[in-house]
Amino acid sequence: MPSVSRVPPIAYPTSIIVGYRLVSEKILVSVMAFLPPFFICFLFPLLLAQPFSATVQTYQNISLGSSLTAMNDDTSWPSPSGEFAFGFQKIENGCFLLAIWFDMIPEKTIIWSANRNNPVKRGSKVTLTGDGRLVLNDRTSKFIWEADTAGRRPHFAAMLDNGNLVLANYDSNNLWESFSYPTDTLLPTQSLSQGSKLIARYSSKDYSTGRFVLELHSDGNLKLCTTAFPLDYADSVYWSSNTDGSGFRMIFNQSGEIYLEAKNKSILVMFSQNVPSTQDFYHRAILELDGVFRHYVYPKQPSLHDSVWPMKWSPVSFSPPNICLQLTENTGSGACGLNSYCILGDDHRSNCKCPPGYTFLDQDDVMKGCKQDFVSQNCEEASQAEDLFYLEAKENTDWPTSDYEHFMMVSEDWCRKACLSDCFCAVAIFRNGECWKKRIPLSNGRADSSVGGKALIKVRRDNSSFQPDSSRNGHRSALLIIVSLLFSSSVSLNFLQLLGAFLAVFCFGYGKTKKIQSETTMQGINLQSFTYSELEKATDKFKEEIGRGGFATVYKGLLAFDNGTVVAVKNLDTMMRENKKEFETEVRAIGRTNHKNLVQLIGLCNEGEHRLLVYEFVSNGNLANFLFGNSRPSWYKRMKIAFGIARGLFYLHEECSTQIIHCDIKPQNILLDDSFTARISDFGLAKLLKAEQTRTSTAIRGTKGYVAPEWFKNLPVTVKVDVYSFGILLLELISCRKNFEPEVEDENQMILADWSCDCYKEGEVELLIQNDEEAMQDIKRVEKFVMIAIWCIQEDPSLRPTMKKVTQMLEGAVEVSVPPDPSSFISSVGSFL
Repeated sequence: MPSVSRVPPIAYPTSIIVGYRLVSEKILVSVMAFLPPFFICFLFPLLLAQPFSATVQTYQNISLGSSLTAMNDDTSWPSPSGEFAFGFQKIENGCFLLAIWFDMIPEKTIIWSANRNNPVKRGSKVTLTGDGRLVLNDRTSKFIWEADTAGRRPHFAAMLDNGNLVLANYDSNNLWESFSYPTDTLLPTQSLSQGSKLIARYSSKDYSTGRFVLELHSDGNLKLCTTAFPLDYADSVYWSSNTDGSGFRMIFNQSGEIYLEAKNKSILVMFSQNVPSTQDFYHRAILELDGVFRHYVYPKQPSLHDSVWPMKWSPVSFSPPNICLQLTENTGSGACGLNSYCILGDDHRSNCKCPPGYTFLDQDDVMKGCKQDFVSQNCEEASQAEDLFYLEAKENTDWPTSDYEHFMMVSEDWCRKACLSDCFCAVAIFRNGECWKKRIPLSNGRADSSVGGKALIKVRRDNSSFQPDSSRNGHRSALLIIVSLLFSSSVSLNFLQLLGAFLAVFCFGYGKTKKIQSETTMQGINLQSFTYSELEKATDKFKEEIGRGGFATVYKGLLAFDNGTVVAVKNLDTMMRENKKEFETEVRAIGRTNHKNLVQLIGLCNEGEHRLLVYEFVSNGNLANFLFGNSRPSWYKRMKIAFGIARGLFYLHEECSTQIIHCDIKPQNILLDDSFTARISDFGLAKLLKAEQTRTSTAIRGTKGYVAPEWFKNLPVTVKVDVYSFGILLLELISCRKNFEPEVEDENQMILADWSCDCYKEGEVELLIQNDEEAMQDIKRVEKFVMIAIWCIQEDPSLRPTMKKVTQMLEGAVEVSVPPDPSSFISSVGSFL
């Protein structure tokens, strides 16, 4: 892209601006000390009448010891003009963000937040401590966030009139500023340097990190990318500045212009120009939740309101111009979720729609995609396809990359019949004599006049999957005829006697059955109860074994009476003395949990000596098979799995109504669903702690190699045993090898924890990821993960972080400090294997 030979207006760094004002005030005081009183009286009004230039920011010191508490009413530290404020903002779910917002408009638009991924509750407090630390704690005084001043001590804080919060010292140096840590928004006088990024929020009500990122890469390219959600790293690029080696900084200057500049100050890409003045309009540029980078303005005074500039945020530029057509992912869902399609509205915003026969998974989050509202075509229905299904046409609609067959030189009628007779075909695209068959899930859906052709969407005809049972109706009619004949004959009295006897036996049997079924329920648990015969039928007499443990065997089953739901049935096959206790422990533990990183318990059978648990079926097996198979899994999938396990353990330890210690975290107990999301399973060894308890003692349990040292020392067991196991598991995820491999050539590499600590100590963590190009390109994160793992496997449980802290470190919300010298525990690791 050709450069523009125009020097942009200078946007001075805030540190220079604040320093300018401080130095100016000091000089003024020094000079005035030598002037006669009458001259000061003449000069002082003139000095007051001279404002600083537009780029010079005024401020009011916030002194050490100051604090704000999250209350129902907004509490804040305002900027001198009152245009911006810093403090607590209440959001939709009733929690609070520590944020900066526009304070003089009704919308109170948030432009920065410290805890976007971890909102706090009423009563939480932010404090500028006596030693200059800006710290956020929740209402229980737990640490949430801190401004990182790199060990330097600020003397005051200030909320500036340009929307920047700074921590500074008396030498006029900014030791920390919010402008250096943007969330999703840029303001005038703010810039984005190489390596910096904006991450869109998840939804209109959820400020946590979402699905899109804008980043100025070190290669000089400014890129818009999807994220590998729920992780925040970039995945698919859908827009680029194409400025290889040139892009140095993205500027949002005082005049409201936004551009990418080179190191020599020449403009490479212009995003916004000829915009309303920043003197009369508020400005902000935001990467929005739909993946579009938009520049907005808002009139500062009602007198500026007219048909062009209403009293609301109005876009003046946006990139890319049509996100629906711009975004195509090979492995993602596109601009909208799976099985949906994107259409650009008149306001240049993307609208996510469901095709006929589909509805949104979540009406409050349409980008999650759509689901079928009918039973998919069974391959045995091919001969009746036209009776059971029809194809609804939708013009100018397509789902690129979802096709599995392509035909040329065919007619639309041929394309229709080909899809109807194919049980795998969910949609056929017909365009210019070509036919593409597509299966679900459909991805990258878009509707636009430029697409052309038409989508032929397969939908089941009304009630075709709910045909009346003619045999049942026939039996019912025959029964009515027999009853009529009996009552019209002389044997009616005998029949009534027989009927009475039958009812007596039935009632007795029903009462007995009811008694048995009542034993299958447990007080305080809302789970579905199954009889043993139901589960025996569902598993085809326990035919297909999919897993086996120390005291249970797991079978695959199909609940025919529940829309054919596939389940995993865990049969406790060892009637040990503690079996009933173990069974009730597992049921009570899992029955009260609900988290996307835990396997969901559906129901149970506790009938006589039969004790079984019914879980949701998780399709991609366990982590051990995934991680230690023939091919090395993607580094980014391994990261996603690590995040999921950490969040699941954090939930068990701190967010459940009853605290749960898993006690057997290992790859075999981590299952992977169809999107490779980690799901923690097997709570048979769970230890429950009441609210007032902090630890429990128990016999040695768990699996060699993942067991924390305290098990072997007969010490009280806390949640830190799970932290230790997670540390070992994290090292396995990093290196794709087991924690103990006696067959390796170098005996120093036999014990993974030992070898990992050596690699970290010698500054050679890349040895853990040899031949892994993806991981090598992300070596800083690899090193951070190794440091986190070393913290987790400290021999002293008190040195290990909580799973909440581990999750925050993995996500980048908390810095990872240098772990203690690994030599303190290396010698003890081998004895535990």
